[in-house]
Amino acid sequence: MSSPLPPIIAPLLGGLSQTGDVPVPAQRRPLVTEEHIAQPDSVVKKSVPAGKIMIVDDEIANVKIAQKLLRQAGHQDFETTTDSTVAVNMVHVRNPDLLLLDINMPNVDGISILSQLRSTDRFRHLPVLILTANQHPDVKLRCLELGATDFLVKPIDPMELAPRVRNALQSKLYHDQLIRHAAELEKVVRQRTLELERSRREVIHCLARAAELRDNDTGNHVIRVGRYAGIIARKLGLSKPFVRDLELAAQLHDVGKIAVPDAILMKPGKLDAREYEIIQQHVKFGHQIIRPYSARESDQQRDAPSGSNRSHSEDSSLMRLAASIAQTHHEKFDGSGYPIGLCGTEIPIEGRITAVADVYDALSTDRPYKRALPREKCFETMQQGRGTHFDPRILDAFFAAAAEITRVQIEFFDYR
Repeated sequence: MSSPLPPIIAPLLGGLSQTGDVPVPAQRRPLVTEEHIAQPDSVVKKSVPAGKIMIVDDEIANVKIAQKLLRQAGHQDFETTTDSTVAVNMVHVRNPDLLLLDINMPNVDGISILSQLRSTDRFRHLPVLILTANQHPDVKLRCLELGATDFLVKPIDPMELAPRVRNALQSKLYHDQLIRHAAELEKVVRQRTLELERSRREVIHCLARAAELRDNDTGNHVIRVGRYAGIIARKLGLSKPFVRDLELAAQLHDVGKIAVPDAILMKPGKLDAREYEIIQQHVKFGHQIIRPYSARESDQQRDAPSGSNRSHSEDSSLMRLAASIAQTHHEKFDGSGYPIGLCGTEIPIEGRITAVADVYDALSTDRPYKRALPREKCFETMQQGRGTHFDPRILDAFFAAAAEITRVQIEFFDYR
């Protein structure tokens, strides 16, 4: 008959019979064998990555042994518990960098704990090393499916524990560094994007002011048209980014008038047929001024002599929107407009919206060749254009926003 185990060893083996001939239930198997306990200094202390290690095991002996082995390897920061019911809350509160988790525990088993942690984004990448005596393939597979980092079967070799913990902590350190680096890059990209957007908007403001100064009889016309277009788009339930861009882009609807001769643009009376033909070309000029480079033009810019500037406006949805408005805001819903004669929804929605905004402002303000119409008369004239000049749905949105339209009209009224 074998002699009794020394009193120091017996409690740590928690459940082995003193004769050694009775199998140990999986949940009572010790973390390490008697042989390894007798040689605790076999673990060599090395430089280890910093990190808080949490140990969850219902056997206090296993917790203490794991903690001792890891201290010998150079780890110092620990959180431990033998109560599996508080493990998940402890992880949330203590925020460990690595979890050593037993599987076979009363009340709440390790698989349930692992499943709860992996269902939380914050702990989706937390390294979890499973410590268990259960070698059933289904248990191991389930743990790996839930994202277990490593799997150690009790009794483990102390020479394995420290390197696996060190490797898992090192991987988490790299992962955290990548996350921080990605966040910093995202912040830089977001800042650069805002700066680029501000620059593009400044260009549009400058172009709109140039068109306004060129045709100074229209006063705040471009500002009002932009505001009206934004109000109509909001009433239509269009997206906030589109409304914001439309309000700015619509201010460039008449930028092509920069290329119209003074004698026609500044003429105090009505235009004759030839003059009207020429002024109609402002939509073509406006589109040419604003539109993004074509592939051919981009190639020409690329092949230009060194030092020449190359535009990247093909990337600007705002400029494309402005170019579309400049080209299509004189198209009519029944196809009788210009320059192409588009019909119905063939006309881009930004062109249909700006057409309503532009005509209302033309009717409601003084021009060299006419006096402003009263508000009700303007509405009556607009209503007459339903289905011919204007998209009925957009006209309805305009009338539904009449109070807001009037406020903008008052705010940006031109005093002569």
